[in-house]
Amino acid sequence: MGIVEGIYVAAEHEAPTQPVERVRVMPGRGPEGDRYYRTGEPNEPGVGRDLTLIEAEAVEGLASENGIELDLGEARRNVVTRGIGLNDLVGRPFRVGAVRCVGIEPCDPCRHLERLTKPGVLKGLAGRGGLRADVVSGGEIALGDPVEAL
Repeated sequence: MGIVEGIYVAAEHEAPTQPVERVRVMPGRGPEGDRYYRTGEPNEPGVGRDLTLIEAEAVEGLASENGIELDLGEARRNVVTRGIGLNDLVGRPFRVGAVRCVGIEPCDPCRHLERLTKPGVLKGLAGRGGLRADVVSGGEIALGDPVEAL
């Protein structure tokens, strides 16, 4: 079992993420206040567009192994976890606080992320860029909440 170490939303597509202490997350819509929050048609189930997560350990590893320092929010994922392997949750149900999810696929780093951050991020986060998840039942996520496989 892990914990929620950070929660981040960005109101606009390339705007910097902002840390929040808690956020309400809706199935098919994602975190309220985030750039990808869907107000019209919900996200298609099974595509992993509702919630993104990354391990704090991956961001720390990027610094220690590659010398690339990022603030946790610069990883541009909604939830930063500690103490749980997110790759192990692909294809599995899990919960983050009161929110029940299913892991859909790894959230591999992309050139867009590298363009918004620093050179080397794409290679440095390969295989540990996080997780894309569908939200099965919504609720609130707060700092310190548990993250656990079901």
